[in-house]
Amino acid sequence: MLLQRTEKARRELSPGVRTLSLRERSLLLLADGKPLSELQAMYNGIGAQMVEQLLRDGYLAGLATTQPVEPPAPAPETPPEPTEALRSLAGTRMYLFDLSERLFARRDPDLARSYHAALREARDRQSMLAVGEALMAEVAKVAGDERAQSIRERLEQLQPPDRALSAAMID
Repeated sequence: MLLQRTEKARRELSPGVRTLSLRERSLLLLADGKPLSELQAMYNGIGAQMVEQLLRDGYLAGLATTQPVEPPAPAPETPPEPTEALRSLAGTRMYLFDLSERLFARRDPDLARSYHAALREARDRQSMLAVGEALMAEVAKVAGDERAQSIRERLEQLQPPDRALSAAMID
């Protein structure tokens, strides 16, 4: 079964609306046209519960396919690397927006607004990653280098591979 976002989900993903958790929002962002089994395998198997809840709450709708539905895979011991289909600049940008919101909105609203504005202005990969690095430097000041490094690693997993750079390295 393929999943599709509903109008309720599109409203949730619109700017200024934050009723779901970061993981639920990222699932909504990735869900449109994705197979149910792919989303169920996310987040060490917790994705199955999250997809079920999002379907029940009306954020997602299932589209029937002719392929048989696979049972969810058992949860792996280590978090899986995102597949090519799950890597995107949009997902990376959403992660940075939510990170800024969670870490700075209450403590320093002006700083959170400045990161939001900078991310909205970042139109390409390099400018968006520059904002991300500035955000990581701020995280290191507030939460320490170890926390900043773990966030940086997750950020790297979310990014699509730089095909131009990869092709240049091969030649």
